[in-house]
Amino acid sequence: MNNDGDLKALMLINGELVEGAAQLDIVNPATGKPFTSVGLASEEQAQEAVAAAKAAFPQWAALKHADRQACLVRLADAINANSEALARALTLEQGKPLAEAKGELAWVEGYIRHYATLDLPGRTVRDDASALAVVRYHPLGVVAGIVAWNFPLLLAGWKIGPAVLAGNAIILKPAPTTPVATLMLGALCRDIFPAGVVNIIADNNDLGPFLTNHPDIAKISFTGSTETGRRIMAGASGTLKRLTLELGGNDPAIVLDDVDVPAVAQQIFTYGFLNCGQVCLAIKRVYVHASIHDALCEELARLAREAVVGDGLEQGTTVGPIQNRLQFEKVQAFLQQARQDGTVIAGGEILERSGYFISPAIVTNVSDGDEIVDKEQFGPILPVIRFDDLDRVIGNINASPQALGGSVWSADTERAIAVANRIQTGSIWVNQHLAIGPDLPMAGFRQSGIGVEQSEEGLKEFMQIQVLNVAR
Repeated sequence: MNNDGDLKALMLINGELVEGAAQLDIVNPATGKPFTSVGLASEEQAQEAVAAAKAAFPQWAALKHADRQACLVRLADAINANSEALARALTLEQGKPLAEAKGELAWVEGYIRHYATLDLPGRTVRDDASALAVVRYHPLGVVAGIVAWNFPLLLAGWKIGPAVLAGNAIILKPAPTTPVATLMLGALCRDIFPAGVVNIIADNNDLGPFLTNHPDIAKISFTGSTETGRRIMAGASGTLKRLTLELGGNDPAIVLDDVDVPAVAQQIFTYGFLNCGQVCLAIKRVYVHASIHDALCEELARLAREAVVGDGLEQGTTVGPIQNRLQFEKVQAFLQQARQDGTVIAGGEILERSGYFISPAIVTNVSDGDEIVDKEQFGPILPVIRFDDLDRVIGNINASPQALGGSVWSADTERAIAVANRIQTGSIWVNQHLAIGPDLPMAGFRQSGIGVEQSEEGLKEFMQIQVLNVAR
């Protein structure tokens, strides 16, 4: 077992920690400068990973379910024992405050432990004089997990946990800007799983097509942008791979006229700017009843001004940098358009220091049809839209191509539930937001995804259903 601080950021292929064919500098977004480098897999090394997974699959699938569960418990224990080193690496490469990085590690551990409790033993649907019919679940074989840069370790856990529990072998590919902590996770997996069951490779955004087109890979589980999801879906069509796509969201919050304004403003701010707004399920647009619009905006503006923006390793930082230069430039473009369409009442300044820092921005005097409202910003920007026609708000939300999550806020819970029942999103919360958990399915309507993650429903996504039907 590795001890905290001893983990190496090397690729894991066929049970061995290996160097790459080339090196990639990894930038600390708080400085804009590289802090380390990692090895990149060649296509030949990627092929080795697929071959290793294919060879390991039969024996792993034949293992008792309880033994696979035990491996996941060991992985959760190892994550706990190495959480300090993993959290620090996560902050260095991703930018989030260290407290949030430690929170992500706690989530990973909790999800892995929950996966270890799940089972799909099958069920008898007919047992009579004519036939015995049993529904059974079988692993798919080799699966590939491709993850985004906003929650590298959590997303890795969301792929590895159910994939291996189901009896599959996996190749995991982290985002090129955040591979370090995930490769360190591979060092833990090496000591727990048989060679080839878990493989982790790094690339520079060049091995995605190799994985999505590979005939020996049965499934792709991807978390990331809708645009990339479309490319993965197209690439996987040639072999009719199974797909789970958890894609972008432009998550609305509807604030009714009877709320406790300061209390709700605090929650909206928290879940709008968590991880610098770089959360697929974060609040991305706030519809506020006209009677309380100005008061809520004042509270949000105050919270934005009080936020401490800085290096995630610095004491007291509450909002870290944007993760990479490309996203930094996209957010600046959003802000420029927001100033043309509306009014930035707080924040939106680029900090005069190294790194990719923009202070949390509250934008008013905008409406549906404006870019800042209609598109996912994925950064520290929160547009607030005044409304007095609730039916129109609901219609606009349900017309959006992105429909991952949303929330309704009211002092009258039943009133809020009645509104929530009309919203077409994968998750809809009442008087809370981002309340997710390993026992809760996560799915998206429309262009926010295909398939399900988390819970027993998510485990089924990594298995093939089979009906055994015996005549009597």
